[in-house]
Amino acid sequence: MPSLDQQRALLAHEHVTAVKGWPDEKRKKYGGMVHRLPALVRSAGLSQALHFVSSRKTDVQRPLLDHIASQLRRVDADIKSGEALLRAVRHAPLPMYLVLTREALACVDWYRRLVQGELGIEPGEQDDDRD
Repeated sequence: MPSLDQQRALLAHEHVTAVKGWPDEKRKKYGGMVHRLPALVRSAGLSQALHFVSSRKTDVQRPLLDHIASQLRRVDADIKSGEALLRAVRHAPLPMYLVLTREALACVDWYRRLVQGELGIEPGEQDDDRD
């Protein structure tokens, strides 16, 4: 059976490989959000960071929310979608919130590595994400 870190990597690879088929502009926006997410989580907290991703006007970065949700399903089986993830982090008691935060950061680390390796998107290379 694969280790927890291998499970994170396998699912992240599956998600980033799917993004690989997107047009360049969309891949860069997705990659930019992936690179920004750890800093957002650390500075604003998991709930605010995920709600920021959810607030994007285009649907380019929103799949990241569903990707993180599918990763965090290992921690909480009720997380079946991005919306369920947002609900879970809003209502989680502090110990569970901290577990979700640590797991989200561990998963996002794999997305960052794979966005760099598979998509060739480096930090700071992304387009402006305000649209």
